[in-house]
Amino acid sequence: MPPRLVFALTLIALVAGAAAQDYPSKPIRLIVPFPPGGGNDTMARTVGHQLTAALGQQVVIDNRAGAGGIIGAETAAKAAPDGYTLFLGGVGSHGINPNLRAKLPYDPVRDFAPVSLIASAPLILVVHPSVPVKSVKELIQLAKAKPGQLNFASNGAGGSSHLAAEMFKMMTATDMVHVPYKGLSPALTDLLSGQVQLMFSSTVAILPQVRAGRLRSLALTSARRVPALPDVPTVAESGVAGYETASWYGVLAPAGTPQPIVDRLNREIVRIVQLPEVRERLAAEGAEPVGNSPGEFVAYIKRELARWATVIRQARIQPD
Repeated sequence: MPPRLVFALTLIALVAGAAAQDYPSKPIRLIVPFPPGGGNDTMARTVGHQLTAALGQQVVIDNRAGAGGIIGAETAAKAAPDGYTLFLGGVGSHGINPNLRAKLPYDPVRDFAPVSLIASAPLILVVHPSVPVKSVKELIQLAKAKPGQLNFASNGAGGSSHLAAEMFKMMTATDMVHVPYKGLSPALTDLLSGQVQLMFSSTVAILPQVRAGRLRSLALTSARRVPALPDVPTVAESGVAGYETASWYGVLAPAGTPQPIVDRLNREIVRIVQLPEVRERLAAEGAEPVGNSPGEFVAYIKRELARWATVIRQARIQPD
């Protein structure tokens, strides 16, 4: 290696190290690609509050909603890679949108430096009480006996709810009809009235209806049961081997952020998600804490990209 190049690389490393030692010296922006009040926003504020205390600088939540999360992701990807802009990514920004949209203003792998996966939250499969099934096995039998006669709701074409159902159809060789809605509220309204028969949805929104007896829960989409719902089996243990999907939340920085800064943020976030008060808050959202290394997080993102590429291609899903 030429001496000048060695000198340049050494200088860059020294500058990055010095920047990391002084980090942070001003407030940090955490971009959330959805409006205030939802699960993503709650997750960001929970972690941001703890990061503020740990780092000694305010973590400011910046809600950049629009285009299914694309606006927020693009804003984060193009921000200065100095550790003062972070992004709350998820299955939409880093799993579904890159496979659903022909052109994106960001690359989910190249344009980001993963910090840590925060948590994973399964969806729950529910049916209207009028549907004569009490298990996934019985649902599959009914769907095969009446192909094309069962309707499933989603909060929009190409969303996690829709794709979870499409993957279920693929893995069980069943024929059910997708009925997309513009948001969860109208989908839930028609599900509760029996206009549609079933839905995969977030546990937070659905559990009150299940506990009130207005909907019947059949299974969770996670790989294993969750402590908050010990009596609800998973789809996989109900006979659909290998079925697994979940909403997830993770912190990323723009690509090029100095590694010492990424490592510091990683250590803090891994510690934060194991705090009792944070675990309790996550459980209230139907989520389980994770906390992993940057390398493990990027590997997870690549697996998600591959998983949803297959589902979207085979189901021929188009964006709204």
